[in-house]
Amino acid sequence: QVQLQESGPGLVKPSQTLSLTCTVSGGSITTNYYYWSCIRQPPGKGLEWIGYIASGGSTYYSPSLKSRTSISRDTSKNQFTLQLSSVTPEDTAVYYCARAPYGRWVDYWGKGTLVTVSS
Repeated sequence: QVQLQESGPGLVKPSQTLSLTCTVSGGSITTNYYYWSCIRQPPGKGLEWIGYIASGGSTYYSPSLKSRTSISRDTSKNQFTLQLSSVTPEDTAVYYCARAPYGRWVDYWGKGTLVTVSS
């Protein structure tokens, strides 16, 4: 059973960088054919896919967020980390870590963590 756990600050000030770490247990992030993904849901809105780091280490980001987004990983800790720079209140959302098999939608989700951008 794969489990994902998000960790990070609940409050970030505008213009700062949001950093969210996803810790994975029950499976390795280097196992072939999975996308380790970051997804968010702003209050009252639908899910928004932010990007992923694939099992081979390649990354892909949503075009609307690409200029501000970076996803990296630490294979020794079985973790991947989202960094979103220059945040504004519009980046306030519940942020999720997730795993998606190649060519399919998400099969495992973290519980999510609310990140509020406010001064």
